[in-house]
Amino acid sequence: MDDRRRPYAARVPTIDPTVDQAVDQARERGSTLPFVLVCWTVAALMAFGAIAASDAFLEQQEVQAVCDGAALAAANRTDESIVYTSGVGTELPLTRAAAQAAVADQLADGRTTLDSWSAETDGAEVTVRCTRFVEIAFGWLFLGGEPLERTATASARAPTLP
Repeated sequence: MDDRRRPYAARVPTIDPTVDQAVDQARERGSTLPFVLVCWTVAALMAFGAIAASDAFLEQQEVQAVCDGAALAAANRTDESIVYTSGVGTELPLTRAAAQAAVADQLADGRTTLDSWSAETDGAEVTVRCTRFVEIAFGWLFLGGEPLERTATASARAPTLP
């Protein structure tokens, strides 16, 4: 077989070892650039991912704080008609209508807007669920441009003395 047809012909050692080193280096030239580019791409994706994750975490904390405040406001709004007719027992009576009105008042006074919320009560404890869709940093890269849903749930009881 002709040496011109074989892509990797057998190497004939030379007398000078520096020539062998130069031939080896010339053969490997350019192979580090793709490796460096891949490393930088992975590092950039990791950095962008950390920024996006921290942005999503901070948005979740903000929604949770708003939801906690709304739940506390709803728990402090007792149904006065039941209190005046039945008195105060071991827990203050809460109604769904009063809880929803308290949550609506709390959210109207705040600076954070929510896309949806709900307030439910079992008569003694109120549970508020808050949802907001947010744009996060580098969302175009990790979410395909879609907003991220952040949902928080908070529960509270009306304070009473034993």
